[in-house]
Amino acid sequence: RTLFAYFPTKDDLVLHRFADHEDESARVVRDRSADESPLDALHRHLRIALERRDPITGLCDVPEVVAFHRLVRDTPTLSTALLRYHARSVEALASALLGAPRAAAHPELTARLAASQIFVVLRELADANQRRIIAGQGADALATVAVAEADHAFDLLRGGLTPYA
Repeated sequence: RTLFAYFPTKDDLVLHRFADHEDESARVVRDRSADESPLDALHRHLRIALERRDPITGLCDVPEVVAFHRLVRDTPTLSTALLRYHARSVEALASALLGAPRAAAHPELTARLAASQIFVVLRELADANQRRIIAGQGADALATVAVAEADHAFDLLRGGLTPYA
């Protein structure tokens, strides 16, 4: 009974590590300096996390972390439950972006669209890193590629989808 007071479901018990990061992007946006854009703050934060080999970036080859990612990826109920955490992350980021002093024709829609795009970029980068780590590549060997891909992804976010316009 006490356990389920802290973890409403068994899935939450396993995925609690993601809950710790649920509002991380929103915190980065809210806590950035006044002269730093939200995208620049998020990009800087990701580069630091990659350098630390933070498990949330996927660039972590610690065997227990790799096993955890494999468990979540290979367990349909956990993969589905993870989507709840993702949705809350997008909501928190959209709220933080809405509070950022940026003019937009449709502020709420713009904040939600931006948050969704940023979150997908962060997830895709982490997933790409995880796939390579699970395939047996080492985090240190992949670091240069992971940083280059992060830089590329944030350049695309800054420029919009102009390559496909």
